[in-house]
Amino acid sequence: MPILEYKCANCGSGMVFDSTTGMLTCHSCGKKDNIEQITDPLTRNAFSADEAMEYHCKSCGAVIMTEAETTATVCSFCSAAVVLGDRLTGRLAPAKVIPFAISKEEAKKAFKKWCRNGRLTPAGFMSADRIKGITGMYVPFWLYEMHNKIEVHSQATKVRMYTRGDYHYTETQHFDVYRKIRLNYSRVPIDASEKMNDALMDKLEPFPYDQLKSFKTPYLAGYIAEKYSYDDKELFPRAKGKISQYIDAYIQSAMAGYTTVNYTNKQIDTKLVQADYALLPVWVVHYDYNRLEHTFAMNGQTGKVVGKPPISKAKVAAWFGGISAASLLSLKLLSLAMGGGFL
Repeated sequence: MPILEYKCANCGSGMVFDSTTGMLTCHSCGKKDNIEQITDPLTRNAFSADEAMEYHCKSCGAVIMTEAETTATVCSFCSAAVVLGDRLTGRLAPAKVIPFAISKEEAKKAFKKWCRNGRLTPAGFMSADRIKGITGMYVPFWLYEMHNKIEVHSQATKVRMYTRGDYHYTETQHFDVYRKIRLNYSRVPIDASEKMNDALMDKLEPFPYDQLKSFKTPYLAGYIAEKYSYDDKELFPRAKGKISQYIDAYIQSAMAGYTTVNYTNKQIDTKLVQADYALLPVWVVHYDYNRLEHTFAMNGQTGKVVGKPPISKAKVAAWFGGISAASLLSLKLLSLAMGGGFL
C-alpha cells in the first residue's frame, strides 16, 4: 500500500520532522536522522491507481480517510504520521519544499503575542485563550520564473518656470520617448490550493527562499500536506497579474525626470520560463470568539501572522473620541497663541 511511515530504528516508534533541529526525530527515544542523508522511498517506488483506493495505517491498521487533495496527514486513531506516497509521484511530485522552522508551541506563543498587540480588538479576544485548533500545513505553491520584453512609446513634457524682470515665463519642451526594457522575475509565488484564501496566502509573503530544499517526504512527517488543485498553466494569468504592478512601477522609474508622461503604446510580452511546484509551511489557527470561528494563518518560517480579528466598537468609539479631543485641544491652543478667543 502507498503509505509511508518513518519508524525509529532504535525503539520502533513513529518519527516526525522537528522544526527546531531540522531533522527526522523520534520523540520516544530521542534518535535523530539527517533528512538529506535519507533515501526518499518515492525514488524507489511507483504506485498504481488501484493501490490508492484505500489507505491503512501501518501502525494500527485503521483505515485512513482523507480528502482527495491530502498528501500527508495523521492517523486519527493512533496519531501516527503518514505520507500518502502515490499522491506525490509523477506530475504530482513537488520539486521544492521550505521546511517548518517554528514549532507548534512557538506558533501558539507567537499568535498570543500578536493578539495582544491588537489595539482595537475586544479585550476577551486579546486574552488568546480560545484557540480551537492549530494545524501545521504544507500548502502547495507554484514558483514562477517569467521573462518580460517591454516596449513603451510615450509623449512627455518638461516644464520650466522662471522670472526675468517683471515678467514670469513658462517654458514647455515636448519629447517623444521610447524605452525598451527587459525584466526577469523568479520565484513569484502563487498558491495552488482551492481551499486556501488567496488574499491570506499573499499576505504571508515573503517566504525565505534561501531555505528552499529539494523535496523529500520525511519533511512532511507529522504535518498535513496537500497537492495542488490548479496546475501552473491555469494559474499563469494570476502570476502575470501579480507582477504587473511592479512592471508599471519600473516603467515609471525609467521615465523619471519629465513633468508629464502620456503613453501612446505599451507592449508587454511575458514568457513563462519555468514553474516549480513547491510546498511552503503555514500554521493555520482556528480561533473561537463570541460564538464565531476566526481563521488566521502564520508563516511557518518567519512567524508572520495574517488574518482579520474582530473589532471592538467601544474601542473604535474611544479611539475616534481621543482623536477628536486632541484635535479640539490643538485648535484651542493655536487660537490662544494667535491671541484669538475660543468659544
